[in-house]
Amino acid sequence: MGRNYDGLDAKLRRFITEQPLFFVATAPLAGSGHVNLSPRGRAGTLRVLDQHTVAFLDFGGSHAETIAHLRENGRITLMWCAFSGPPMVLRVHGAGEPVFRDDPRFAELVAGFGEADGPGLRAVILVAVRRVSDSCGFAVPLLDFRAERTLHADYFGRRADADFATYCERVPTNGTSIDGLPALPLPLPPR
Repeated sequence: MGRNYDGLDAKLRRFITEQPLFFVATAPLAGSGHVNLSPRGRAGTLRVLDQHTVAFLDFGGSHAETIAHLRENGRITLMWCAFSGPPMVLRVHGAGEPVFRDDPRFAELVAGFGEADGPGLRAVILVAVRRVSDSCGFAVPLLDFRAERTLHADYFGRRADADFATYCERVPTNGTSIDGLPALPLPLPPR
């Protein structure tokens, strides 16, 4: 039987920090638009700021659907599965906001992530938590975590930030979502 929570208490925060992977779901308002579901998992890139606020680092890639959907309507769901230990699935529903490089809050938010900050960072996603619930997770398989993948950090770490900005402009689905929504504001401001 699932349970609802008033916020992210110490037990839920511990569960969140123990998981090497979480999922982010967003969708446009248009019924014909594409729902986006993204795995996220670079170590240290998600922080629970308080019982009702979560933040995670948004690194560049081939799409910016999460950013586009949040700019349009703010709806977001985060989900964690216990791949080891007692079975549980945790969902956080909320209102998300991308905080871009030129936002006065950006530097202070990023500083809180310490060494998890890295090359290819586009934005910090802030989530105002509105609903927290769990479910059993009895059907989630047991999986063993082997190691972090460093391909993204290694790839962008070999390039200057200006090269990353050029990459963002060159890939059409960074500035505009696959449904034609405004995504990453370009040109990307320097760090």
